[in-house]
Amino acid sequence: MPLPIDPQADPARRAWVACPVCEDDRHCATCADRRNCGEHWRYLISNRGPVVHLQCPRCTHMWELNTRPGVTPRDDGTACA
Repeated sequence: MPLPIDPQADPARRAWVACPVCEDDRHCATCADRRNCGEHWRYLISNRGPVVHLQCPRCTHMWELNTRPGVTPRDDGTACA
């Protein structure tokens, strides 16, 4: 059973990364060229430093991604949204 779309999801806040579950961008020429595709974007739910929290609008999978491996987020209890 798929998750519902997160209530914080806003189509104006997007990220263009591959979904690790549905891989819907796999055969898209635009995505292969690393350009912002109008179809294969993800909701950018929130971020904490370099760690972004994402949700795929197609399969509703949620995950986090460290966009700067090796850089850890601050642990002061604040979060950027």
